[in-house]
Amino acid sequence: MPAETHMEQSPMSRQDVVSLVRDRLADILETEPESINEGSSFADDLDADSLALIELVEALEEELSDRTVGFRIEDEDLQDLKTVRDAVDYVYSQVGEES
Repeated sequence: MPAETHMEQSPMSRQDVVSLVRDRLADILETEPESINEGSSFADDLDADSLALIELVEALEEELSDRTVGFRIEDEDLQDLKTVRDAVDYVYSQVGEES
């Protein structure tokens, strides 16, 4: 594997993060990405159980570990992620563009 794949890449825009979270979540929940918006509650609106959230975390960590060395969503932070916006904000705070 070329060394470049393990270097930090340029920061992601917030919209990139939204798209990534939406796409991975749609795959896990077997739904259309367009049916997921930032205000969606994982439990109430999307019927996502804790297993689906763990799958989302694993998918995001796998996707972003090449982009941001050591990217990880801590277990204790997972309980604070109630909506798609919470997940986007969390990921963006770690891999997003500097304001």
